[in-house]
Amino acid sequence: MPRVLVVDDEENIRESLSDILSDEGYEVALAESAERALESVRQKAPDLVLLDIWLPGMDGTEALKEIKALAEALPVIMITGHGTIELAVKTTRMGAYDFLEKPLSMERVLLTVRRALEKSRLEKENRALRESLKGKLDIVGGSPVIKALRSQVEMAARGSSKVLITGESGAGKELVARLLHELSPRAKMPFIEVNCAAIPQELIESELFGHEKGAFTGAQESRKGKFELADRGSLFLDEVGDMSLATQAKVLRAIETQEFQHVGGSRTIKVDVRLVAATNKDLAKEVRKGSFREDLYYRLNVIPIEVPPLRAHREDIPQLVEYFLGALAAEYGRAPKKITREALKRLMDYQWPGNVRELRNTIERLVIMSPSELIEEKDSFFLNLQPQAADYFGHEALKDAKEAFEKDFLIRKLVENNWNISRTAELLDVERSNLHRKIKAYGIEVPRGSQE
Repeated sequence: MPRVLVVDDEENIRESLSDILSDEGYEVALAESAERALESVRQKAPDLVLLDIWLPGMDGTEALKEIKALAEALPVIMITGHGTIELAVKTTRMGAYDFLEKPLSMERVLLTVRRALEKSRLEKENRALRESLKGKLDIVGGSPVIKALRSQVEMAARGSSKVLITGESGAGKELVARLLHELSPRAKMPFIEVNCAAIPQELIESELFGHEKGAFTGAQESRKGKFELADRGSLFLDEVGDMSLATQAKVLRAIETQEFQHVGGSRTIKVDVRLVAATNKDLAKEVRKGSFREDLYYRLNVIPIEVPPLRAHREDIPQLVEYFLGALAAEYGRAPKKITREALKRLMDYQWPGNVRELRNTIERLVIMSPSELIEEKDSFFLNLQPQAADYFGHEALKDAKEAFEKDFLIRKLVENNWNISRTAELLDVERSNLHRKIKAYGIEVPRGSQE
């Protein structure tokens, strides 16, 4: 049950607010002065504060400053009987969530309290997610394409330009979007995700921009949209290519102006949102077909980032397998399982049409279903994991096809020999120095600790 602290020197206002908030199910604490309010915050921080500006002794603006020093994330709604635009702007800049004028509309009070608590809850969830992902959120792999991807993400994260992430399903587009946010100056603010393909078209406008009470059947109360919830943070539009043309037009306007209105509303809402979009479609082709707006495409495609499919960096599979084995062991509270070279080779031989997501799901299945602590090729799962030939015929030049084959061949042989370079060179009947040159030329990342 959320706890609300009401701070006002007028007893009748304290009692009125206490009655209506209690009726709505909130736990209420009361204070008649700023000094008593600060004491209450120190003893047991509430979930929200309703704070009068004109108080005896320390006034509300000074109290707001002190409260924010004690609990920066605590939402504070200011109340005044002598409101001015300058005062509202000043307290908002100091960290106040909103500004209410007396005489108070109890309906407006409850609506503002609900919105403030919802925003606070989302921010807490984002902070908890950041803590849980600390040290975990990374693009795993040492291949040249993954190093290039990591470098792109780090550079793009520094600013607020719009980013369009492309790539096949399961390649890691969401991970890239979260990293862009976590490495950016907006990292402490919300990261809000919208799956445009999962929301019915008749509801996506409300989901993005919010709605007013009674705007449509079932809209029993006002609700903020994702753009508003992402204010000062990042908004991730996943599968943006699945939006209807009508929704695209409204998103385009919101991107251009950073302004919008609730469905059924007339008040203009201004936000500061960093937009990151992702799609597994070729949007340039969709533009030519007329199913995606050209102007929106160019608005989104300021910084393009392409996430490569797993088959383009299969040399990262051993590192990814090791990473997933460790992460899943921690998740299930058990020691990490080991995997044999033969089993790893089977994973390397597979083309992974579902990309990294499919690999992760496969490792989770093996961790749960393999009877021993050693994952072996004889495990029943591998019966369904049929190797697929690489598409060397997709290369136009003979040189490119030969290089692709040679790289794949070397990686597989290195894996078979547990990355022991001397043994691999001996079995391949080549000089070790020559194998070293090939490894370097193809950008093959040899795991640390491997024997020379």
